[in-house]
Amino acid sequence: MTEPTTFHGVPGILRPFKEYLTSLSLKNGDQIVYYGCVGTCTPFVELLAVAVRGLHAEQVFVPILDESKARTIVDVPNVGMQASGKPAEIHPKVIVIMGGLAMPLMPVTKEQVRDLAARHGDVKLAGVCFQNMFEKAGWLDTVPFDLVINAIIDPVTVTKREW
Repeated sequence: MTEPTTFHGVPGILRPFKEYLTSLSLKNGDQIVYYGCVGTCTPFVELLAVAVRGLHAEQVFVPILDESKARTIVDVPNVGMQASGKPAEIHPKVIVIMGGLAMPLMPVTKEQVRDLAARHGDVKLAGVCFQNMFEKAGWLDTVPFDLVINAIIDPVTVTKREW
């Protein structure tokens, strides 16, 4: 891997992700398959999907690693990208692992993720996490990521107005 480059804000997540996928010259029908936690990873997956919707690849969300529960991500007019109906099959060109899977108490190991990628053959493997989650969980020494996007949300400022 190359030396890390630092970007800022939401565009700092989305632009490098789109640039990476664009560099792969994906074709119509190629699949980008995101694996993540239901509820917490899903909004980030849908945000990533918005950034690359113009590539015309099929995008799929898989809860945890359970491909039997996969859902196609579609562009819903006036709403955005949303997980919807079942895909015909899972045949990724790109696998995107969301950092929520590496969080403590998740039923996923780094070896399962490594083996998932190997099972799908010649795929590209990207990881998107927050707060150094892949590093904290020790996944970087086992999972052969081609791209890792690690976003730091710090500081978080909350203002509460008393009425």
